[in-house]
Amino acid sequence: MQSIRNIAIIAHVDHGKTTLVDKIIDQAKILDERKERTDLLLDNNDLERERGITILSKNVSVNYKGVKINVIDTPGHADFGGEVERVLKMADGVLLLVDAFEGPMPQTRFVLGKAIELGLTPIVVVNKVDKENCTPDLVHEKVFDLMFALDATEEQLEFTTIYGSAKNGWMSTDWQKPTEDIVPLLDAVLETIPEAPYREGSPQMQITSLDYSSFKGRIAIGRVFRGDLEKNKDYMLCKSDGTTKKVRIKELHVFEGMGKAEADKVRSGDICAVTGLDDFEIGDTIADLEAPEAMPRIEVDKPTMSMLFTINNSPFYGKEGKFVTSRHLRDRLYKETEKNLALRVEDTDTEDKFNVFGRGILHLSVLIETMRREGYELQVGRPQVILKDVDGVKCEPYETLVIDVPEDLASKAINLVTMRKGDLLVMEPKGDLQHLEFDIPSRGLIGLRNKLLTATQGEAIINHRLRGYDSYKGEFSDLVNGAIVSSEAGKATAYAIDRLQDRGKFFIDPNQEIYKGQVVGENAKQDDLAVNLIKGKKLTNVRASGSDDGVKIAPKIDMSLEECMEYIKDDEYLEVTPESLRLRKINFVK
Repeated sequence: MQSIRNIAIIAHVDHGKTTLVDKIIDQAKILDERKERTDLLLDNNDLERERGITILSKNVSVNYKGVKINVIDTPGHADFGGEVERVLKMADGVLLLVDAFEGPMPQTRFVLGKAIELGLTPIVVVNKVDKENCTPDLVHEKVFDLMFALDATEEQLEFTTIYGSAKNGWMSTDWQKPTEDIVPLLDAVLETIPEAPYREGSPQMQITSLDYSSFKGRIAIGRVFRGDLEKNKDYMLCKSDGTTKKVRIKELHVFEGMGKAEADKVRSGDICAVTGLDDFEIGDTIADLEAPEAMPRIEVDKPTMSMLFTINNSPFYGKEGKFVTSRHLRDRLYKETEKNLALRVEDTDTEDKFNVFGRGILHLSVLIETMRREGYELQVGRPQVILKDVDGVKCEPYETLVIDVPEDLASKAINLVTMRKGDLLVMEPKGDLQHLEFDIPSRGLIGLRNKLLTATQGEAIINHRLRGYDSYKGEFSDLVNGAIVSSEAGKATAYAIDRLQDRGKFFIDPNQEIYKGQVVGENAKQDDLAVNLIKGKKLTNVRASGSDDGVKIAPKIDMSLEECMEYIKDDEYLEVTPESLRLRKINFVK
C-alpha cells in the first residue's frame, strides 16, 4: 500500500503559496514539458489571476520518492475563512508560509489558529529570504511566539523550519546557504508530516468540497476517513437534518498531478472525488449501507456583514445584461450557497429583494463580480454589519487592523482610524516603515481603505481580520461629502461639466449617457446637489477671441467594485451590469 502525506499550505495573502506549489509541481515533473507553461498554475479562475489572490482551495498531487503527497492550496484572506476551515479537515500537516520581511500577518494568525486547534503538524517555510532588509531569524522567533500564543502543543512547537525563495526555486535548512532546488522541503515533508493512517472498519468519508462538471453534474470531494470506498457500490448519505439516503457511487477519482485519475477503490487517508451522488451538501457523510455513522459536521464562522441585493430597475435596465429578472437573481444566489459555505441568503417581504450575508466586503464583492461576468444585472445596497444581542447588550463585530506606513505619514493614518473609533494598540518601527495595530469596529472599515490610501499617497499596506463581537461603540462623527446628482437624462456635455468643475469631482466623461437620479460626482460640500449636465452652450453668431478655446476637464474618478461598495450611502444603490458600475439615488425627487 502506497504511503500518503496530506498537507495544506497556509499563509497570508501574497506570501507566495501558489508560487511554491508551482515549484513543487516542477520538481515532481508532472507537467508535459512540451506544452506551454504558465505561472501560478492553481490560480486558474480569471478573478484569481487578476487580483493575484487565491479564492477557492485547490488540490494537486505529486509523487516523491515513492510517496504520494496531496497538496491543498488554501486562500489566505480571512473573508474566505469558510474555505480554509473545511479544507484543513483533509490534511495531517500544514506548511506555514511566512514572508521573511513581513513576518506573520493577521490572516496568518487566523488560519494557523484553525490548524493548531485541529492538532495538525506544522512545517514553517520562511519565504522570500532574498528580499532586501529581511530578517529570517527574527521571523522564526515571531512564528514561535505566535504558536505559543495560540496554545500549540509541545510537539507542534518543535516545528521544522525551512528557508528559501519560492520564486527563485530553492529551499534550504540554512538561509545563508542557498541550494539548487526545493528537495530539502520535500524531504522535510516526508520526515515530519505523519503518514495518513489507514483505519480499518466500515467506510466513512466527509464531503468537504465540491466541483461541478456539465457532463457528470455535482462532484463530491473529501478525504476517506475510515475503510475503503468502492465504485458501483451502494452507501448511505448522512444529511444535516439527521436523515439518511441510499446512494450509489458511479465513479471514483483520485488526484494525480494537476488532474484526476479514475480508480475502482480508494483507501482511507486518501483524498478523492465521487461522482453519482445528487442532493448532497458540504458536511454530509458517505457511510456504510448497513450501519451508517455520521461524522461531526463542519462548523463555519458566522457571517459578519450583510447587503441588500435587488433587481436592476434603473432607466438603463436590460441594456447590457442577459439575466435581469428576480427569478434569475434568486436562482443564482441560492445556487451559490451550495458551495460557498460562509454565505447565507434570506428572502425579504418583497420577491425582488434578498438579504445576502457574508464574511466581509471582499467575500461579497467576489460574488458580485462573478455574477457580473456571467451576464447578470443587479443593484446592491450599502454593506451593513450584523449586530447581535449578547446578554442584553447590543454588540457589533470588531476587527484587528494592521497598517504598515512610512513614518512621516503615520500620524495621518492614526487620525483617520481614531475618527472611526479605532484604538491604537501597537506602534513600532519595522524596517523603514511604522507598524500600527488597531482594534476597530467592522463598521469603521467601510470606506476607510480609500481614505487611508489617499492620505498616505498610496503607500499604506492595510490588513485586517475579525477579532469577535464586543459592545456597540455608538455613531461616528465622520463628515461625508454630498453627491452631485443628475436632474435630467441624456448625454452629458463637456460645456456643462466644465462649468461645474469647481463644485466637486466627477465620475463621468463628456458624452456619456446618464439618467435622472444618477450620482455623477462628489460634491465639495456636505449636502447633495442636483445639476443639469445635458445643457449645451447657447449658440450666437458673435464670437469672442480666446473664449472658445478647448475646455480643460479633469479626468473622471474611476472606482473599482469594492471602492463603489464602500462609497455608497444608505439612500443609494450601486447598479452593477456586465459593462458598467453606476451609483444612483434610490428615491430621487427633484
